[in-house]
Amino acid sequence: MKQVTFDDNGLIPAIVQDADTGEVLTLAYMNEEAIEKTLATKETWFYSRKRQALWNKGATSGNQQIVQSVSLDCDQDAILLQVKPLGPACHTGESTCFHQELLQDQPASFTMINQLTEKIKTRKETPIADAYTTYLFQEGIDKILKKVGEEASEVIIAAKNYDKKEITWEIADLTYHTLVLMELLDISVANIKHELQKRHIQKGDSK
Repeated sequence: MKQVTFDDNGLIPAIVQDADTGEVLTLAYMNEEAIEKTLATKETWFYSRKRQALWNKGATSGNQQIVQSVSLDCDQDAILLQVKPLGPACHTGESTCFHQELLQDQPASFTMINQLTEKIKTRKETPIADAYTTYLFQEGIDKILKKVGEEASEVIIAAKNYDKKEITWEIADLTYHTLVLMELLDISVANIKHELQKRHIQKGDSK
């Protein structure tokens, strides 16, 4: 705690980030007690400047945030919390408090996979006539597996041709159809990330 640089009011800004998606969920403030409670309980605790009181995220709404890691910035005057959210971060019901866009020239590329998986999930739950994703779900696992196999073969062919543009196109197709298969089988991108992380930790960098 001696490393933390609080402001004149005894507070430090805290950035909360989804540990799986990288999405920034909220910006709040913490005092020494909030940090101590967060470290002890592995849930986020903040200090409300408006109410002048400590509060535990999700205590009333059920939308807790399970803390995965806590880091200080280089000047030790800001803190980053990477969490597993158990519900929306914003009181409006939005997943992030940063949902009011002032400018978006192009969507952030790091969110693309998550946006795509959400759209695939929506097509599964709310089918739209003539939509390709809807068609795949209606045809079932055999059709989806056939497409995954076809796209994998096309990646191999493109790679043998050493055509970067073609390879990129085919890998994108394979990724999409794999995500459709994952949604059908209730496998999330987070599941894959956790498996890769587990392998990395078990085997180490030398592997």
